[in-house]
Amino acid sequence: MPTIQEIMEQIKNLEKRLSIEFQKKQEEFFYKINGRKVRFDKATREYHKTLMTKVRTYLYRAGILKIITAPLVWFCIIPALFLDFVVMIFQLICFPVYKIPKVSRSDYIVLDRHSLKYLNVIEKVNCVYCGYFNGLMAFVLEVGGRAEQHWCPIKHARKIGSTHSRYNKFLDYGDADSHKKEIERIKQDFDDLD
Repeated sequence: MPTIQEIMEQIKNLEKRLSIEFQKKQEEFFYKINGRKVRFDKATREYHKTLMTKVRTYLYRAGILKIITAPLVWFCIIPALFLDFVVMIFQLICFPVYKIPKVSRSDYIVLDRHSLKYLNVIEKVNCVYCGYFNGLMAFVLEVGGRAEQHWCPIKHARKIGSTHSRYNKFLDYGDADSHKKEIERIKQDFDDLD
């Protein structure tokens, strides 16, 4: 039976393989990534334009309930912007004090889908919103994970829905001996981030 650490290593290896498979899609769909820019070849861009749904058709297909609830979805941007600001200030001030490596916001908040030519203006704006909001949640999770590693690197006893990237370094729940011996080392164990 594999140990937790062995399973975590298997997961990391599978994530690397998944990344390679995503990269293969660049060839399949005729695009290249240069820095943060994604470039399709000209023929593909022209073909994509022919697939765009007109805004009027898009709204008609959406239906009245989706149109009525859209402002509620978009209202979430206000607390998201506030959360973004607070977490950036928290990280800016606290992480250097505790010698915690900062999280690169741009690694999590990726806005690139709006440049797809087969999306209409509503779809593009929605893609920017989702890319920002979900990227922000992932960014906040990583900032919180690094802070948790410094303050309380102990796994939970009960099963949790998902874990952040630092969780596998945490001490097992109830392992008092390891807590006494390892806690200070684990609080500063960010070597894998270099």
